[in-house]
Amino acid sequence: MNARFCHLTKIQHSIFYTYLYHVQTHYDYIILGAGLSGLTTALRMAKDPFFSKKSIAIIDQDLNKSNDRTWCFWEIEPSMYEAIVSYTWPSVLIKGEGVHSHIDIAPYTYKKIESAGLYAFAKAELSQHSNITFIEASVSTTTTLDGKATVTTDIGTFESPAVLNSIYKPSLLKEQTQAVVLQQHFIGWFVKTEKPVFDPKQATYMDFSIPQEGNCRFMYVLPTSNTEALLEYTLFSERLLSKTEYENAIKTYLKNLGVDNYEIIDREQGSIPMTTYDFTQHNTPHVLHIGTAGGWTKASTGYTFTHTLKKSKDLIDFLKSDTPFTSYNIKNRWTFYDAVLLEVLTKHNEQGASIFTRMFKKGRASHIFRFLDEESSLADELKVVLSAPKIPFLKAALKVIFK
Repeated sequence: MNARFCHLTKIQHSIFYTYLYHVQTHYDYIILGAGLSGLTTALRMAKDPFFSKKSIAIIDQDLNKSNDRTWCFWEIEPSMYEAIVSYTWPSVLIKGEGVHSHIDIAPYTYKKIESAGLYAFAKAELSQHSNITFIEASVSTTTTLDGKATVTTDIGTFESPAVLNSIYKPSLLKEQTQAVVLQQHFIGWFVKTEKPVFDPKQATYMDFSIPQEGNCRFMYVLPTSNTEALLEYTLFSERLLSKTEYENAIKTYLKNLGVDNYEIIDREQGSIPMTTYDFTQHNTPHVLHIGTAGGWTKASTGYTFTHTLKKSKDLIDFLKSDTPFTSYNIKNRWTFYDAVLLEVLTKHNEQGASIFTRMFKKGRASHIFRFLDEESSLADELKVVLSAPKIPFLKAALKVIFK
C-alpha cells in the first residue's frame, strides 16, 4: 500500500474509500438509518419490481451494530422475519392487584427477535440486489433545494429526490408543547439462575405486583428455559430513573422469586417516546420521515415492531403512487384513542396498573391485541373502552377533542 495513503487521517481515509468504491453520489432513493424501519423499508423495496431499476443507498454511521435490542410482538400469520424468530410463547401472564391471569393468546403467538439476527438477515438479503448500496457514514445535515435533497455526511455529500429519514431527534419533542410526551423506559438483564424458577412456555407480559411508587411500573419477563430469562423493569412515565433504581428493582424481583444466585449474561436499556406528536409536519417535498422519527411507534404503548411492519408496507404503496411527501399521513381513529390514554397516564400515572390490568381482567387478549395492532372492530374498541375508568377517560377524551 502506498505509504502516503497510510498517513491519511481517518476522515481522509473515509473520503478516499467513498469515492473509490461509492463513486455514485446521486441515488433515486436514500434511506437514512439501517435500523428496524430503514432495513424493513429497504427489504420491501427490494422485493417489489417497481424499485428493481431504482438506485437505493442506505446510510448509517455503524453498519456493524451489535445485538443492541430485543423486539417482541404477537402475530397470527408469520411475518417477513419469521426465519429469525428466536423464541415463541403460547401464553402470557398479567399480574396486578387482584389479578393473576394466565392467558392463552391463541390464535396469536408471542415472539422474540434479537436485533443482531435481524441486522444480519436484512443485510444478507439486501446484498443480493445490485441496485442497493450500503454506505457507512455519519449524517450531519439534510437540506432540500432545487428539486432534490442533499445529505451531508462526514465522508461527503449524497443527493436524491427522495430521502427516507429514520434518524430520530429527541430534541423535537423537548422543544414542543403541543403534544403529550411520555416514555417507555427500561433496563433489562438477561440472567441465568442456578435453580429452575421460570416457565419457558409463558411470557410475563405485565407484572404490576411490584411497588408502583406513584408511577405506572411493571416487570416484563421473557423466559427461554427454566433457568434463563430476560427481565426488564419498565415504566410508562415522563421522568427517567437512575440506573441504580432500575437495577435494584430487578434484584428485588429476583429475590422475591427465591433467586439468590444468578449470572447476568447481558444487559439492555432503552427509552422509547410515547406521543401523538405529528412528526409528519417535518416532511418536505423530498424528505419523508420514517420509524420513530416519523411517528411509527405506537403512541399509547411505545411498541414499535408490528407497527413498523405495517407502516413500511403502506409506505411502499405511497411511494409507488408518486404522491407528494408533504401529503403523507398516518393518522387514524386509533390516534385519537392513543391521545386519550396518554392524557390519562399524564394526569393519573399512578392509575396505569389499574387501567392495564382491567383491560385484561376477563382473561381474553384477542380483542386487546387487535386494538393495539389497529385492526380492531368497533365492537373490540367498545370492550376496551368499557374496561377503562369512565370519568378520567371521559375528561381526557373531551380535552383531546377540544385541544
